[in-house]
Parts: sequence; C-alpha cells; structure tokens
Amino acid sequence: MCDTCGCQLHEHHHHDAKVVEVNRSLLEANRKQADSNRHHIEHMGAVAINLISSPGSGKTTLLERTIEALKETVRIGVIEGDIETERDADRIRAKGVPAVQLTTGGACHLDAPMVHSGLHVLEHFAKDGLDLIFIENVGNLVCPATFDLGEHRRVVLLSTPEGSDKPAKYPATFRGADLVLITKTDLLPYFDFSVDEATRETRLLKPDQAILALSATTGDGFDAWLAYLRQLLPR
Repeated sequence: MCDTCGCQLHEHHHHDAKVVEVNRSLLEANRKQADSNRHHIEHMGAVAINLISSPGSGKTTLLERTIEALKETVRIGVIEGDIETERDADRIRAKGVPAVQLTTGGACHLDAPMVHSGLHVLEHFAKDGLDLIFIENVGNLVCPATFDLGEHRRVVLLSTPEGSDKPAKYPATFRGADLVLITKTDLLPYFDFSVDEATRETRLLKPDQAILALSATTGDGFDAWLAYLRQLLPR
C-alpha cells in the first residue's frame, strides 16, 4: 500500500483480504462524506469543480486568469490542496477571492473529509456567498482519481510539456474526467506534443469526452473554457 494514502499499489496474497476490506471501508466512508459535501455546496447555491493534474501543469495559473475574467459577475472561492506551503492560496487571494489552503502533510491527494473542513472555512470568509468553488487537488495523476470530493465536475489538465501519451498511461484519471483541458498550448512549437494523439488516446477511453485546448498565458482558447463554466452555474 502507498505509505501516504493507503492506495493499493501491489498485493501480497496473505494480506489480500484485509487490504481489500480496509480500502473498501476507506472509500465507502469517503463516498458518504463526498455526498454530504455535494449537498452542502448545493445548499450554498454553488457548483464545485475538482481540478486534477500532474504538478506544474498550470492549475493555479488557469485559476488566476479565470478569476480575472469572471470575478465581476461570478462569486468564486478556491480550496487549495498541497503537501506543504500556502503559496498557491496566496496567489489566489492576491486576485481578490477567498482561498483556503489544505496541507496534507505528505498525502498525495485530497479526500472528502479534508474538503468538508475546507468548505466551512471558505464559507466563513465568503461573506456574500459563492457561485463557483474550485478545488485544486494535489499535483498527481494517480491517487486523486479514486477519491470523490463532492464535486459536480472533474476537470483533468494535460499540459503540453508532459507529452500526449498521458491518457494512455493514466487511464483511470482521464476516463473519470468530465472535461480534459490541454494547457500551455503556447508551448506547442517547442515540445513534441500532438493534440491529435492526446485527443485520440483520451477518446479511446471515453468516446464522448469533452476536450478543450487553451493557453492561460496568451488567452487562446480561453473563451470556450469560460463558456463551459458559465453553463454550469445555477440560473
């Protein structure tokens, strides 16, 4: 089992039954809390998006530009997940929206109980209420796929420097996405990345998968991302 989160990475036969039972109990407890989180968020009148990606794929930069574009008309709050430091939350607060930093102390993903505590803190700071809550998960393409946080949409980022084979290497994560965002498209001339290959590999896993390509640096493709977010908002 993974030392940080209990994810089962390999099996030893004499422990199989116990490991499976512990994992099942862990995930069932998480699922119940995730459902509670979802009801809580809906009671707030908001929609939540779980952002999953490798480290350095541009989640925080994406959020910064999204906040700049929407904050005059959409009330946004952010829950940041990292192993250590408040650096990403500080970047978000500098854009004028409330942000709560959850530090996992070594765990490679957020779970529903962590997000539950973060929601209460976020609600305290968001005096005027919230329409849209972003949950920026810990940078990892493995463990976060297993844990429902109570989100309404799961968005997986795939950045140009990572390579277009990532959907084939991490199928559970990409299969579980509601939207795949290909990010840092301004770097396409400098990396061996094929948007066609990434699209093909993703749709082999999920034929109707929604895929958008954008650059948070130049703004190319950003209007489609903003339109996606706006159509999620409660009327």
